[in-house]
Amino acid sequence: MGHATVRVDPAFAVGPLNRRLFGSFVEHMGRCVYTGIYEPEHPSADALGFRRDVADLVRELGVTVVRYPGGNFVSNYRWEDGVGPKGERPVRLDLAWRSIETNQVGTDDFVDWCRSVDVEPMMAVNLGTRGIAEAVELLEYCNGDDGTQVSERRVAHGHEQPHDIRVWCLGNEMDGPWQMGHKTAEEYARLAEETARAMRRLQPDLELVACGSSNRGMPTFGTWERVVLERCFDLVDHISAHAYYEPHDGDLDSYLACAEDMDRFIRSVVATADHVAAVRGSDKRIGVSFDEWNVWFQARFDGESSLAIREAPELIEDVYDVMDAVVVGSLLITLMQHTDRVAMACQAQLVNVIAPISTRPGGASWRQSIFYPFALTARHARGTVLRPAVVSTAVETAEYGALDQLLLTATLDEGSGDLVIFAVNRSRTEPCELTLDVVGLAGSAAGGAGYRLVEHLVISDEDPHARNTEDDPERVVPGAGTSTLDGATLRSVLPAISWHCIRLTEGTPR
Repeated sequence: MGHATVRVDPAFAVGPLNRRLFGSFVEHMGRCVYTGIYEPEHPSADALGFRRDVADLVRELGVTVVRYPGGNFVSNYRWEDGVGPKGERPVRLDLAWRSIETNQVGTDDFVDWCRSVDVEPMMAVNLGTRGIAEAVELLEYCNGDDGTQVSERRVAHGHEQPHDIRVWCLGNEMDGPWQMGHKTAEEYARLAEETARAMRRLQPDLELVACGSSNRGMPTFGTWERVVLERCFDLVDHISAHAYYEPHDGDLDSYLACAEDMDRFIRSVVATADHVAAVRGSDKRIGVSFDEWNVWFQARFDGESSLAIREAPELIEDVYDVMDAVVVGSLLITLMQHTDRVAMACQAQLVNVIAPISTRPGGASWRQSIFYPFALTARHARGTVLRPAVVSTAVETAEYGALDQLLLTATLDEGSGDLVIFAVNRSRTEPCELTLDVVGLAGSAAGGAGYRLVEHLVISDEDPHARNTEDDPERVVPGAGTSTLDGATLRSVLPAISWHCIRLTEGTPR
């Protein structure tokens, strides 16, 4: 059995928890939109055609911001096709995913859906096959209120008030040769610079996200970020990062530890951004927009060119097990540990396509195993992210070397006195005995009343490959963990391959 000794103290904090870390992603890809969030013929459909059962799960998931409409899709997208009367919208061929796009969902529809589920829209513009003029016109359509021809077009489509979209992505994965309109770093940097300049001329207070590397393994990683930020530093607020994780060659130890890759990715991008700032003599801090991340079994996908042209095909509908849920929980922990520099994060995608929510056309919707660590973290993480001191038994990994067996972070809500511990035992074989000292927190918000244990939730199973399906949608659900609190010391044994949410609050035990 492994051992981990942890101490938490409010004097050691990363910073306020950024609620935008709990973002998601809706792309016109596979069945994410059509028969995912939108299905007018479904028994639960609302007046706009969106599935109420899915909307309820989105609310339960706790999503705060949603990126749209892509993804690779955006680099061949004509936004004008998706507005106006649905009967007049053209049917197009989407080259990114070789799909027939009906355009029955577009910008206005997406914003209406966002408002209905209380999430912030995050819009991407096409800098692959289009450019500055189209990006500015989309911004004017969405946010303009000056009675111009473009903004009046939105009014004529039934939206008198501006959509007031604050966050805009300047393209998507432009470093990738798979992208429609792929560019070199220099080509993209110049286009992003001029697009950002024009968009800020229309609306100076936007938050703009420049494209960073589409993954840390790209041959241009690091150089791409430097070149882009050297051109766009004064015009953008954030730079993007994307990462997907899966086991390689059966190496499950490294897979369980893949949050280490995300950590190194974030640190590298931050270091590059801060280098550009230092060279410029600037105190500005560029944020990281980790606006695509998840578990995705890409080895099972034969690539876009292998796809037959169809409308809303079943595409990359991975089914997730307990081990995948533990990995997702570890990635959320890592994002929270960087709450001071990660400006937003979007799990990709929201429904059906590598998603926490699955649906059947005309039928049921259900939660995948990865739904739970996201929903419970979004629900219970509040206040300030602390920087725990951890001394842990190590696990050996082929890809990352020796790492702590226990990955852990904590949040403290000074107002309520709630302390929440999020932890992952990333050993495949060994439980971990946790001893957690909260003496540094005693009396911080309730006059020295001490702490009491409220709840210990765990995702674990004797079968780490257990999963939820349409026929058995509750095979994997959070269970009750075992913890004891003796004074200021919490003790627990965390099973191998497990995710935990341990909630304490100040006050005398009942």
